[in-house]
Amino acid sequence: MSNLSKLEFVALDITRNNYLSWVLDPKFTLRLKVWDTLKRGNKSSSQDKAKAMIFLHHHLDEGLKIEYLTVKDPLELWNNLKDRYEHLKLTVLLKARYDWMHLRLQDFKTVTDYSFVIHQVSSVLKLCGETITDEHLLEKTFTTFHASIVLLQQQ
Repeated sequence: MSNLSKLEFVALDITRNNYLSWVLDPKFTLRLKVWDTLKRGNKSSSQDKAKAMIFLHHHLDEGLKIEYLTVKDPLELWNNLKDRYEHLKLTVLLKARYDWMHLRLQDFKTVTDYSFVIHQVSSVLKLCGETITDEHLLEKTFTTFHASIVLLQQQ
């Protein structure tokens, strides 16, 4: 755990622009030892709670640090941040669904460009809890072919 201070992640911005990506960093890193401090009814030691607080505070925007300065429990801080920013998933999910629905292969100059965008949109959908499989990706691609290529689509 002494290496936690060496790990560098982008701080959670007070403007909320990076919450969805930020929330993954503590989840992965804190699983090393102190992730249990962020669960209800945990029996974590005060040392583990202190490590979790140090980690979380280290990765907050200065404005958020000041705002949550009086919070001493990592679970309380985590839940406060979740309550404040979790609604962003709905906004991001709606945009990702819109992008998915309007994504067409013929709108891109190269297959590589299309592939990059479809994987980017599917990653956002997965982050928001949607299930996107390889079959979904293929079906999406096949249904966006131009009508003159229907024979190729059927093959």
